[in-house]
Amino acid sequence: MKFKTAKGLAAVVMVGSFVAAMLPSVASAGTSAGKPDVSATTFTTSFSTMKTLKGLVTKGNTSKTPKVAFIVPDTTTSARYDDFDIPFMKDAFKAAGMPSKDVIIQNGEGSDNVFYTDAVADVANHAGVLIIDPEDSTVGAAVEAYAAAHGVKVIDYDRLTLGGERAYYVSFNGVTVGTQQGNGLLACITAWNVKTPHVLVMFGSPTDNNATLFADGYDAVLKAAGYSPGEGTPGSANTTNESVGTWTASQALTDFEGLYTANPSINAVLTPNDENAGPIIAYLQNKGLPPDTIPFTGQDATIAGFQNIISGYQCGTVYKPIFEEASAAAALSIYIRSNTKPPHALVNSSTVDSGQSISKFKNVPSVLLTSTWVTTSNIESTVIAQKFLTAASICTSQSPTVTGQTLPTFAADCTKYGIH
Repeated sequence: MKFKTAKGLAAVVMVGSFVAAMLPSVASAGTSAGKPDVSATTFTTSFSTMKTLKGLVTKGNTSKTPKVAFIVPDTTTSARYDDFDIPFMKDAFKAAGMPSKDVIIQNGEGSDNVFYTDAVADVANHAGVLIIDPEDSTVGAAVEAYAAAHGVKVIDYDRLTLGGERAYYVSFNGVTVGTQQGNGLLACITAWNVKTPHVLVMFGSPTDNNATLFADGYDAVLKAAGYSPGEGTPGSANTTNESVGTWTASQALTDFEGLYTANPSINAVLTPNDENAGPIIAYLQNKGLPPDTIPFTGQDATIAGFQNIISGYQCGTVYKPIFEEASAAAALSIYIRSNTKPPHALVNSSTVDSGQSISKFKNVPSVLLTSTWVTTSNIESTVIAQKFLTAASICTSQSPTVTGQTLPTFAADCTKYGIH
């Protein structure tokens, strides 16, 4: 398999006004007696763990204590940010007793300039901790260089900024995500009785380190299963094609149309997330594709993704309990803000910044969480049980539009799989 690696990009320090940094360095000692029991596995939908951090929040509440800013990338590459990350982040801080005036939440709206400008403004507005999830490492490294120059700590959220200068990284294990997608696709190929599999691998954005980690996972799975890269002869078994890579759904569809036209033998598709899979599935449905024919993978556990799953067009989706990720990042920021070293049970791993030549920042202390591959068999016990989505939101009466076919409604599909 061909492994794609996002290139590390040098940070560019931009000149701006500076409000004196008010953040003390993190103490080497752990929390004092009565310390909260916080680990990477204790976060719940009730935010009970966050409630144990109220003492640290109180400790940090002085007239000179810095604020915490959270900046998400956009509203287009995934609906998760506005639907889940931001609400869960607010809930986590609220449960910990964090004053709302000390929390800044923004959306970069897909613009590197807006993202960077927001970060600079946050530093001027007395933010001592930035939790950032930029679309690519260029702007992320620039933000982190600016923050470091002004004494502000940064937490990389969901994706690692290559060549950056962050204090911590919080995410789900990206290689595990890719492994789950690869195994899910292979299981679907078998279950759907796909003959002479010719897999199309749709890479995520090449500027996103997460996409590289996902590829490390699914490439290893496909290689171990005997799949080989290359154009392949139409009808030949166990071959793959790869797209250039994007998180923009419309571009993913354009890429697919070109590759599928050139290689009509493609009969299984590893799509990196639900958003990229959706328009491609709709395109094939409009061409009369019946269910249980060409398997797709997904990620982010979206409503549309689950509707494609229960109607027989998508194998499954990687579910990330985002309340865990938001809570972990919020908890870390509270430890930093109160000048307290976070426990080893929370910072449970280390991640190598492959784009960083400065050894000082190469191994990044990390909170790595575990994702779950969700299919029709465990929707009820995962996303619905944890109130990530409701059955009602998935089980609408609307049915897919498929040329020349009458398919069951989503409500009927939910009845079939016991989703309620």
